[in-house]
Amino acid sequence: MSGDPNEEELQKLREEKMEQLKEEQGGADEEAMEAQRQQAEAQKKAVLRQHLTDDARKRLNTVKMSKPEVGEKVEQQLVALAQSGRVQGKIDDEKMKQLLSELTPDSKSFDIRRR
Repeated sequence: MSGDPNEEELQKLREEKMEQLKEEQGGADEEAMEAQRQQAEAQKKAVLRQHLTDDARKRLNTVKMSKPEVGEKVEQQLVALAQSGRVQGKIDDEKMKQLLSELTPDSKSFDIRRR
């Protein structure tokens, strides 16, 4: 019977070691993912800085503050356009207005009729 407690202790130690290894591995994966995410974000900012005028960048930031999901969608679209080479010159405020009007869904208006 003296063998059972030792085996139980060994099993507990093995389980603890496995959990510790999993945690270390998970932490490394999370760090790598975070580093990759930061690199992609920096690359996106560099592309936007290169292809947008100051006014267009201000307008995009304003949109991102009011509607984050729309701002992200517009940013992704702009980066895709820039990477595919379909952007000639810089995008100014007027072009940004056109892009925003194309990419944002029409706001629903409600007519209220009083009887």
